Amino acid sequence: MKRVLIIQTGGTILMHSDRRVPGEVRPDPELSKGYLLSEVPELNQIADLQVTSPFYEDSSNITPSNWVQLANCIAEEYDNFDGFVILHGTDTMAFSASALSYALQPLTKPVIFTGSQVPLTTLRSDAHRNLINAVEIATMDVPEVCIVFGDKLFRGNRASKMSIGDFDAFASPNLPALAEIGLQIQFSKNIRRKGTTFHNTAAYSSNVYILKVYPGIQPSYLGSLLGSGVRGILIEGFGSGNFPIKDQCSLAPFFQECVQHGIVLAMCSQAPFDAIDLSKYESGRVAKKIGIVSAGAMTLEASITKMMYLLAHHGDAEMVKSQFVTDLAGELY
Repeated sequence: MKRVLIIQTGGTILMHSDRRVPGEVRPDPELSKGYLLSEVPELNQIADLQVTSPFYEDSSNITPSNWVQLANCIAEEYDNFDGFVILHGTDTMAFSASALSYALQPLTKPVIFTGSQVPLTTLRSDAHRNLINAVEIATMDVPEVCIVFGDKLFRGNRASKMSIGDFDAFASPNLPALAEIGLQIQFSKNIRRKGTTFHNTAAYSSNVYILKVYPGIQPSYLGSLLGSGVRGILIEGFGSGNFPIKDQCSLAPFFQECVQHGIVLAMCSQAPFDAIDLSKYESGRVAKKIGIVSAGAMTLEASITKMMYLLAHHGDAEMVKSQFVTDLAGELY
């Protein structure tokens, strides 16, 4: 029987309903292996399970230091288990999965994130199904950082949370699910090949900023970023990678100043489907001329964590830009 390590980090799946306040849930860090197996005894039929908890946080409080803790936990136990399941809150799950995908390479074993929309302790919880599916996938030949949710397996750095209330909370806009989990598990041909020598290179810089473009944006509000220590800005542009370039709302002068200050600029889209194309429209061509690089088909979560990862490993802005447009962990192709 395969050995799987369950890593508890918190999230809704490990909360309980507060009877005093209907509809409210609270964290329960005391949920243990014994409780998980008593609530979902089918897990014993799938794998030999061990449980650990390097930290316990609501996922809205997750920081890059927690990603390093997670990566170190997996690295320390890598030779002792056949797969890993990380129980994580849904709000930042795609950020954490993306961050780990860059640091844990090349993988020879599955690293599977899952959670739930409803606590395990609640009658109509989706936690049981997600847990069973995640542990089963963790025993299989899936050498990637993935998310299992709602009977689907997604590449972690291609997924985003799309719904607050649906059990099918995640989607992968620009890459089909890696597997559909029904009576049989139907895997796609897109699963990455197994690597050779595993390495953990987890390190992330928090000196980044996400700038969401909107009609009427005032560039004068952004000047304080130039002396703030920010080393990278991810621009959420319109459509194919567009932004205001006319009159007082033009962002072009600000972006030029950023480049002069050595700040890495990258462009992703507010539209979740398809890829950035900076050659299509005038403002995109202005972006290219300034030196803004394209996130291609990457999600926002994959884009910002990739920038954080690269800035922690490279001091040279041109190297960061070069690596940003290079596929590192299946985030682009």
